[in-house]
Amino acid sequence: MGQGRVHLFVSGLVQGVYFRAYAREVARQHGLCGWVRNCSDGRVEAVVEGEEGAVRSFIAWCHQGPASARVTDVQVTREPCGGEFHAFTIRG
Repeated sequence: MGQGRVHLFVSGLVQGVYFRAYAREVARQHGLCGWVRNCSDGRVEAVVEGEEGAVRSFIAWCHQGPASARVTDVQVTREPCGGEFHAFTIRG
């Protein structure tokens, strides 16, 4: 499979439940690069890039999140791979 990249916005009870920390761990386990951050409107935003199957696994995880999260929506936008990331980080 080739490389893939997505830009995600996750809605629901996703802040204050360690969503970003778990997302970073899941991304690292799947060999993904990119970032995740909290938005001022209560959503979590992420950009992930890597092997297509791993990207799909990350998207699937985002629909559940950690046990204390209550995800109500995941918006996924495909983007061209940029290759500018070398790790997966938590921003702001």
